[in-house]
Amino acid sequence: MSRKTLSLLASWFVPLIALVLVGILVKGPYVLHVFILIMMRVVLASSLRLINLSGQLSLAHGGIVTLGAYTASLLMIKLGLSSWVALLAAAVLSAAVSCLIGFPFSRLKGIYFTMVSIFFVQIIVLTVQQWRSLTGGASGLYGIPRPDGFWGIEFKSKTSFFFLILALMLVSLIIMWAIEHSRVGMTFRGIQQADSLAESVGINTTTYKVLAFSVGGFFAGLVGGFYAQYVSALDPTAFGFLFTIYILIYMVVGGAGTFAGPIIGAALLTVLPEVARPLESYMPFVYAAILMLIIFLMPEGLVGLPQRLKKLFTKRPEEQSDAAR
Repeated sequence: MSRKTLSLLASWFVPLIALVLVGILVKGPYVLHVFILIMMRVVLASSLRLINLSGQLSLAHGGIVTLGAYTASLLMIKLGLSSWVALLAAAVLSAAVSCLIGFPFSRLKGIYFTMVSIFFVQIIVLTVQQWRSLTGGASGLYGIPRPDGFWGIEFKSKTSFFFLILALMLVSLIIMWAIEHSRVGMTFRGIQQADSLAESVGINTTTYKVLAFSVGGFFAGLVGGFYAQYVSALDPTAFGFLFTIYILIYMVVGGAGTFAGPIIGAALLTVLPEVARPLESYMPFVYAAILMLIIFLMPEGLVGLPQRLKKLFTKRPEEQSDAAR
């Protein structure tokens, strides 16, 4: 096994062991809740990055999460389906709707696609608010069942939900990593860099863009379904435009160019409001300031910070020879 492979395995294995230990040793519900939020946002930021790999800047994630959350909830409440079936159905329906939205608008580029994705979020939120007989309208949806027992595990405590979202996050990240490092992922990158050139060599860019949008929608719907079962109540405005902007900030601040970037961004920016409670009302401005600093001073994101520090504290050979003289 090569050194690069061992390093890659270690980079996954060490954080995984640390998270398992947190779930076993930590009993405080508040700390576990923060970690659950981190893992949910890691999946969302990573799935948004997968869409971005194909050259699309989507701001539809809030609407897709809302769709997944209400789909899972209504399937359990109205039809009495198993929570696991409802969770999978929410993810599949979110992917299907993303596909339907993606086909007519995938040829739009840049700001035009982004504007359409914002419109999609508003359509979902308004539909949920106005369809009172089904969704409860603006007052929200309550009494959502908890997940069914699994192998003797009852999902009633924060610890059980911690390990559930940990499993969902790991599976999601592994699938997204495999897609990114496959031929499909290479095609996504090619389209991102020059979609006209990709079309000239016979690549159907529309199909690949829709695929990226649908896969990203699948994982967003999955998180929505989990969230509904976790909190047992839904507010139709919880995943609006501002929520989507935060997911985008997690991706950009962490580093959209690497797989680890959204993971780092989501983790740090989820913890930040918790350790800076006095600044809670100013947090949108704090996020905006962080985003501007990253864009102008560290465009590769926080993931590039170790390399920058290494260059800062490591003298170049010519500098060492000059110092020796």
